[in-house]
Amino acid sequence: MSWVMADTTLLSRSGSRSQPCPTVLVADGLAGEGLALLHEQAEVVVANGLTEQQLIARIPRFDALIVRSQARVTAKVLAAGQRLRIVGRAGTGVDNIDLAEATRRGVIVVNAATANTHAAVEHTLALILSLARHVPAAHAAVRQGCWERGEFVGVELRGKMLGIIGLGRIGSLVARRAQAFEMTVLAHDPFVSEDRARQVGVQLSGLEDLLRRADFVSVHAPLTSSTAGLLDADKLALLKPTARLINCARGGIVDEHALAAALKAGRLAGAAVDVFETEPPRCSPLLTVPNVVFTPHLGASTQEAQRGVALDVAEQTLAALRGEYVAGAVNAPFILPGALSLLQPYLDLAERLGSFLRQVIGGRIDEMEVALSGLLAEHDSAPVTAAALKGLIDPITDERVNIVNARHVARNRGLRVRERKESTAKSNYANLIELRVHSGEVTRLVAGTIISDVPRIVGIDDFDIDVHPFGHLLVTTHRDRPGVIGRVGTLLGAGDINISRMQVGRHVPRGESIMVMNVDEPVLPELLAELAALSPMQSVIPVSL
Repeated sequence: MSWVMADTTLLSRSGSRSQPCPTVLVADGLAGEGLALLHEQAEVVVANGLTEQQLIARIPRFDALIVRSQARVTAKVLAAGQRLRIVGRAGTGVDNIDLAEATRRGVIVVNAATANTHAAVEHTLALILSLARHVPAAHAAVRQGCWERGEFVGVELRGKMLGIIGLGRIGSLVARRAQAFEMTVLAHDPFVSEDRARQVGVQLSGLEDLLRRADFVSVHAPLTSSTAGLLDADKLALLKPTARLINCARGGIVDEHALAAALKAGRLAGAAVDVFETEPPRCSPLLTVPNVVFTPHLGASTQEAQRGVALDVAEQTLAALRGEYVAGAVNAPFILPGALSLLQPYLDLAERLGSFLRQVIGGRIDEMEVALSGLLAEHDSAPVTAAALKGLIDPITDERVNIVNARHVARNRGLRVRERKESTAKSNYANLIELRVHSGEVTRLVAGTIISDVPRIVGIDDFDIDVHPFGHLLVTTHRDRPGVIGRVGTLLGAGDINISRMQVGRHVPRGESIMVMNVDEPVLPELLAELAALSPMQSVIPVSL
């Protein structure tokens, strides 16, 4: 089984492409170092400035798409990308990518979330200082031959209060650097704990309280449905007339019309804006306001950041196309780096267990339950559950199924999913995955673990067994009678089928029994019918893993 992992994302045998040289479309500017890396392992086409229709026309032959902030990856683009496996954003955020549609289609979405962090932090501080000391206006005046020093009396940062909206990576680093200027820092972030705020050295505050108290307000929140228009006319009215607003995050968080009105009316001392609702901002009302510092979305525009972002997204894109771990996926369950070494083999195992159950149960499945025990129970079960769902669903749908969209596909098929954890080890195994599926009145169970780095099936229904889940298997249930194994072996030998392994499980002599054989070749239907006709046989099921 091949796996494309995106934190981790899994791409199945049917989802993978037997393509010797993957194709990558770069639809926005990318630094040369990233392009060079892509060219080493893929066929690369660079086409900047494509409209939606042009992108739709181009995308069908590509396995990967890399964009920055200009190209928009809409639902129509994703629908046209029938071969598309990954979309990479060379920067933070994915607001120009239809993430829900990509997830539905099983397309991995990655970004370079950290490579430009320091550049964005430093640009924020540059704008704060420029705004406080009127640097752009003073520079322009000197250029024009003026020396009106009294026109450009600024304010010091020392002793002022900085309000940060969004205490993520960038917001936290801005807070630390502001403290070096002897500023007091308030922060508003509904998803950050008091402990985290104390670590950064800031005080958490409600948004309205922050706006009333802060001398400088810096926005570092993502653009989402809950933050769009967050700073509207009512919120901006809470700011002190001496306050200054800085936005290096995303256009659309601050209402540009309301901000322009507040600045023109003198209800706000100034603003610094690096991002706009529409870029370039040819019609923004802010462009007519004098007390604003503008930059053209330069937060990540340093040589170091551009090189880092390009290499980061190129490495992730190639890793995904090779079937390897991808650290920056934003639409897949997250696995902490320390947990990956433990979980990765169990993801492979979980998919094999799901595939095994799908083949032995045959018909409709109403519900799947995933139970983890031992050390596995200490970690997030979402990746394991997604891998199991992938194995369960993949053979019965023409949709691409992977860890990105497995739950979505299951939900659309009416498949209920339950999860359970037990911190204590079960049986003699340090870690165990149990999958139980319900189909009407029928319930089937399979359990597996990793032994000596190799996946094993160690339980089927209520039978203990030790099976290598690879290649072609033959699973039989029968009454335990003398000579059954010999007759099965004779029939398989006559059909030129070689048995490489055999395991038998039973509860009592001459009672119900299960037998699993690893065979070197698939068993043809005629031979399966002969085996099923043996008098003690109850079922004979071929399985391919």
